[in-house]
Amino acid sequence: MSYLVLIEFMAVIVAAIYGVLLASRKGMDVMGVFAVAFAVAFGGGTLRDLCLDRTPLFWVGNPHYPMIVFGIALFSGPILRHVRRIRPLLVFPDALGMALFTLTGTAYAMEAGTNPFVAVMLGVITGTFGGVLADLLCNEVPSLFIPSPLNATCAFAGAWVYLGLRDAGLPERYALIAGILVIVLFRLAAVKWNWCLPAVREPSRPAGPSGT
Repeated sequence: MSYLVLIEFMAVIVAAIYGVLLASRKGMDVMGVFAVAFAVAFGGGTLRDLCLDRTPLFWVGNPHYPMIVFGIALFSGPILRHVRRIRPLLVFPDALGMALFTLTGTAYAMEAGTNPFVAVMLGVITGTFGGVLADLLCNEVPSLFIPSPLNATCAFAGAWVYLGLRDAGLPERYALIAGILVIVLFRLAAVKWNWCLPAVREPSRPAGPSGT
């Protein structure tokens, strides 16, 4: 359990940093930055806890989590004034935060006695839903739902690697590290080489005799 608590703590910090960077691209004030950082850090885990009927919610039971996110948002302004281009920085906290949250979500779901497939799906939700909320707050179509570099697929693969290694008898900490590495490297490769899932579109109707 101590490994999961540590990884969850790291995930909150990394996700908050990603949220700050995302909000800064939109020129938001401190309140907006905090709202986006809060959504990224706690959105996915909150949905997971609601599905598993875990109380209190993980960030309510750990009140230092939202305090840390608030502190990161509050002091981000002076630091980001010296950053010229934010977009290239987004991929790193995005990949790492997704990996950390995905595996903690999967592990907590397994502890709750869920089926492995359900546990993996809840892990993916934990790792990606915060980003969906952040995109909505930034008035963008969530990248998770449109053709874009693989995101949830990376989380899905890494969660199965973690469960497979754990079931094979590998110590928990090594299985977690392996799963994190798979997700991070898979995500970075997807961004670098633009690996995307094909879009599902309604078949176009053949033109009539008059071309209409």
